[in-house]
Amino acid sequence: MASDPRRAPRVRMTGTQRREQLITVGRTLFAEKGFEGTSVEEIAARAKVSKPVVYEHFGGKEGVYAVVVDREVQRLLGMLTEQLSAGGHPKIIVEKAALTLLDYIEANTDGFRILVRDSPVAQGTGTFSSLIGDVASQVEYLLAAQFRTRGLDPAAAPMYAQMLVGLIALTGQWWLEARSPNKTEVAAHIVNLAWNGLKGLERRPTLSSLARS
Repeated sequence: MASDPRRAPRVRMTGTQRREQLITVGRTLFAEKGFEGTSVEEIAARAKVSKPVVYEHFGGKEGVYAVVVDREVQRLLGMLTEQLSAGGHPKIIVEKAALTLLDYIEANTDGFRILVRDSPVAQGTGTFSSLIGDVASQVEYLLAAQFRTRGLDPAAAPMYAQMLVGLIALTGQWWLEARSPNKTEVAAHIVNLAWNGLKGLERRPTLSSLARS
């Protein structure tokens, strides 16, 4: 039987292209269904390949998941590190950290959804809690310097770093679904509580223009 000349020839993917396709497909499925709810069969079906292809590249869904999570962790941690390492007034740093996380959630909703889901028990790194710990460890030295300047005990900085980063991160998890008010207003309220405390809350908090520079 003669082939249909109108049918475009099927382009065969390279190994690298196939791997990236499986990562993209896996990322979407993990965001939709979580790790436990996603199967190798579904990843293969959505990518239009056989199950052995997934096993060949990743050894199973655990391998796909590990790569997806690692990429998201590195993306978010890189964005936060860039803002935190820029220095500046502590209030501006808090504003930038809050906005950066909300920016990430807005632009990488699927990725953040994956990060905040429970990861496989065997996976000790790449969880959202471990990511928060990484960020908090970078905040510690910034807070310690401020504590010394203000005559406070710098030994308490690690505890306060966990409080501050946890406040921003948990608010981000809530905003992932709420999406209202807008991220700038949410960030302003985060800073309002973190900077002013309950006793000194402003009625209509706003961000410094420097937070966007």
